[in-house]
Amino acid sequence: MKYLLSFLILISFAIESNCQSLQPKEGFVNVIGGRIWYKIVGSGKKTPLLIIHGGPGSRSCEGIPGYSLLADDRPVIFYDQLGSGNSDRPTDTTLWQVPRFVDEIEKLRAALDLKELHILGSSWGGAVLIEYMITKPKGVKSVIFSGPLLSTKIWMEDAKILLSKLPKNLQDTINKYETLKDYDAAAYTSATDSFYARFLSVKHWPPVKSSSCDGVPGSNHQVYNYMWGSTEFNATGTLKNFDRTDYLHEIKEPVLFIAGRQDEARPETMYKFQKLVPNSKVEIIENAGHAKIVDQPEAFTSAIRKFLNSVEMK
Repeated sequence: MKYLLSFLILISFAIESNCQSLQPKEGFVNVIGGRIWYKIVGSGKKTPLLIIHGGPGSRSCEGIPGYSLLADDRPVIFYDQLGSGNSDRPTDTTLWQVPRFVDEIEKLRAALDLKELHILGSSWGGAVLIEYMITKPKGVKSVIFSGPLLSTKIWMEDAKILLSKLPKNLQDTINKYETLKDYDAAAYTSATDSFYARFLSVKHWPPVKSSSCDGVPGSNHQVYNYMWGSTEFNATGTLKNFDRTDYLHEIKEPVLFIAGRQDEARPETMYKFQKLVPNSKVEIIENAGHAKIVDQPEAFTSAIRKFLNSVEMK
């Protein structure tokens, strides 16, 4: 019995020591092409959760208030990808390659000594996450794909389905200016705003600026346009042929696919992805679009908490 007690004390000490290195703080990590900014919130003792934000070229600050609801359980780690948010903003387009974004995770894990962690990839962050999982990393306890980009072809098919649900006049306006490639026309902007209000954020559109984003540079359109394109509905950048659905079955860790009921990444698509992953679940958040962490932060993080706890109980 005394040996068992000693063993449990050692295990407890090891867990506590690991968490002590992840006390709330922020800083920078050197990566290829510059520095990325990170922020750790919470000091709960459970396995840390790393958040990969969407974009490309977006930022993590919009999600900090919502995801911080999980911080009483575990450290939650945010970071801005190179070219985004508080991170450095080089203009060298050779840096905007998926493998280099994947390498950021390795650099961040090494700098923060993240031997074990859960990872959530949101939207374009899902593309980075699947690419990372293909490398068979060690210490990843579970994987959460939140409205993920896993196939550009599927993403654009979903967009066409959702566009067909708009009033005919809005469909015609969007199609007209897409054909003309005139994305600055007032009529086009108004029509796309109607799309975003239905499928991006159903709570607020335009979105209400979070105080956590005070002083943080906005989205980097250079990165977005180079990798995706000028419009949400038609990929013309380097991601136009991106598709990693054939690799989903290789993920052996527990997987959660999560989307809003009105998500751009449609619930029907999440169930299709689930069929490709042996050990996976799907959660659909009601009254939420693609920006679930903004539309329904409590329900969204509650579903994530439930999943993480179920993984850690095994």
